[in-house]
This record gives sequence, C-alpha cells and structure tokens, in this order.
Amino acid sequence: MEKYITQNGIKYELRGEQYYPMLEIAEQKEHKIGKYGLLHRDYIKQHKRGTYTTLLTEDKLNAHLHEIDVQANEMVEAIVANLARERGINEELKASDALKWVAEMNNIKAIAEEIVLREVSYQ
Repeated sequence: MEKYITQNGIKYELRGEQYYPMLEIAEQKEHKIGKYGLLHRDYIKQHKRGTYTTLLTEDKLNAHLHEIDVQANEMVEAIVANLARERGINEELKASDALKWVAEMNNIKAIAEEIVLREVSYQ
C-alpha cells in the first residue's frame, strides 16, 4: 500500500491500515474585535444561529466581526461630528464652558451609539 494517495483533490496518509485525510487550515489573519463586533457576535449567536454557524465553520466569523466593528466605529464618528456641528458644539464652547461641552458630547455620543447599535450591530 502506498504511504500517500490523492482522491477527489484530497491528500490521504496511510497510518496503520487506514488512510486519513491530511486537511490543512488556510492561514487567516486574526483581527482584534471591538465593542460593536462583540455585540454583533452575541446577537447573531442568539438570534441568527444559521448565520453564526456558517461564518464560524467557513472561518469567516473573525473577518465579518472586524468589518462590522470598523463600519460601526466610522458611523459613530460621523454621527457625532454631524450632531456636534448641528448643535453648535465647538471649541469655543469647550473653552468657555468645559462642563457643558462634556455633557453635550456625552449626550451626542450616546445618541450615536444607540443609532449604530440599531442599524449595524443588531442586524
């Protein structure tokens, strides 16, 4: 019996009296996942089991979560900038009344995060 055989594009190795497939996992880049990616992971794990399982078994979960996280962070930054400009929250307010500026910016960030959670993370 031959030590190695190839059938249907899969290479097999003889171990004892049986052939075992020599499976290789493709090299994947491991991305850091932030807040929004982790929230999306928990959501699809609970509410969209099929999608979660498919992404997990195809080794695409990490890349998908990274993409969601990047998209959500960009949206938060854009929404915060737009709301701050619309409400007149600028460096002058920061210099004259820092406490009010912090309160307004925290409020705007909370609004932006709520929008992003609804639009991106929980979809």
